[in-house]
Amino acid sequence: MELIYQETPTVTFATNTFINVPTILQFDDTPLISVVKEENLGFTSEIPIFHSDGTYLAKVRGTRVFATEAGKKSGIVLRSLPNLTVCELDGRTLFEIAHQQGNAFKAQAELYTPTGYFVKSNATDLPKLVKSDGTALNVGGIRMTNCSFSGVRIGIWLQSNGSIGIGCN
Repeated sequence: MELIYQETPTVTFATNTFINVPTILQFDDTPLISVVKEENLGFTSEIPIFHSDGTYLAKVRGTRVFATEAGKKSGIVLRSLPNLTVCELDGRTLFEIAHQQGNAFKAQAELYTPTGYFVKSNATDLPKLVKSDGTALNVGGIRMTNCSFSGVRIGIWLQSNGSIGIGCN
């Protein structure tokens, strides 16, 4: 995911561009990647980090990571390195934010939903849902690259029933 600051927020996710879209990725009723307006900063991203058991561990807002009380109890570790912020649990990296020139940054994450699905995505495909037992939940088999979406409410909406919505209002 790459966030580019402009008059209206532009996010690149899996080669697709979302312009003025407040929720880039949502699972059922839970936004997993959102664009929020922050006072004195402009637009930035907000991403909740869940454990595979559904525990809400941390919130990522822009280039900052905030552990929740449950995250602190579970032993989440936040490390700040030169041009990199890392969030780890049990020695495994859950989230990385690479700081770039100006206000730009790139993020990589292992995203779980509150119900334990793993959201898997690469640079070119739509996200997929993987159940906790490792089996994939088929959400259409669509390959969507280099598309642009503007002014919709939700860019990609994954549902636990296996459906997917793209460019939803």
